[in-house]
Amino acid sequence: MTDKHAKIVITGAAGLVGQNLIVELEQQGYTRLVAIDKHAHNLGILQGLHPQVRTVLADLAEPGEWSEEFRDASCVVQLHAQITGKTTEIFNRNNLTATRHVLDAMKAAAVPYLVHISSSVVNSVAVDDYTNTKRAQEEMVVSSGLRHCVLRPTLMFGWFDPKHLGWLSRFMARTPVFPIPGDGRFMRQPLYERDFCRCIVKCIEREPDGEIYDIVGATRIDYVDIIRTIKRAKNLRTIIVHIPIGLFAFLLRTYSLFSTKPPFTADQLKALSAGDDFKGVDTEAVFGVKQTPFEDAILESYTHPTYSSIVLKR
Repeated sequence: MTDKHAKIVITGAAGLVGQNLIVELEQQGYTRLVAIDKHAHNLGILQGLHPQVRTVLADLAEPGEWSEEFRDASCVVQLHAQITGKTTEIFNRNNLTATRHVLDAMKAAAVPYLVHISSSVVNSVAVDDYTNTKRAQEEMVVSSGLRHCVLRPTLMFGWFDPKHLGWLSRFMARTPVFPIPGDGRFMRQPLYERDFCRCIVKCIEREPDGEIYDIVGATRIDYVDIIRTIKRAKNLRTIIVHIPIGLFAFLLRTYSLFSTKPPFTADQLKALSAGDDFKGVDTEAVFGVKQTPFEDAILESYTHPTYSSIVLKR
């Protein structure tokens, strides 16, 4: 079991998972955390919230002094990932080149263990830059020769979220009318970030070797009921209106003409209505992590006095 005063290096630490993970690690008594990220604004948020954490602004796709941070580390948690982008090159750079550099730095520093965060998309039939590079990234880790485990989460929600349910929550608070595509009966299995981070901490502690875990939200809930739950949690008076899926998709495409970073795209609408049904491990049996009831998790995510108002930049 990892000493709570041992050094842990977290790459991509200023992103959604990383911000939540550092909250969880500190609450569980971990004292030597090194947070590496290339996003200056988001790293600044992390530094402000956790002044005792060592923060390092660095682009892992470029060799640099950041590799010295791996010396004497007992574990690396690899979170960095390119999730959206307009060119294949940016996915290759941030998912593959950066990962190769991290694995090389771990070997050079003789770091004994790696927790790699992959994605449920590696099980998908999808063919796109994100899916392709996440598959290749995972294969790189598995064949690295390093002691490791792999976690594959589904769509997550929680504190700091600039997209997905976080964006929907903020949009609902600003608008008198909230549009739902079709009848909204699209089954989802959202995973609460804090539950996922507790699974990561268990992997840091136990160091399972070569294991791959699919982590899925325990609650099966329709999209329209997610929206209703957020509305109740935030005590909003927003009117929910159902509109035809075709019109909804058209509005999304129109919106994307005026926004370089649309929070919800026509492709995501297609994925939303695809009816995916993911299978995952029993997190309570495997990690001792009983997942938070969905309504409680939504309440904690969007009404917390400190963290619910902090939004990362994309």
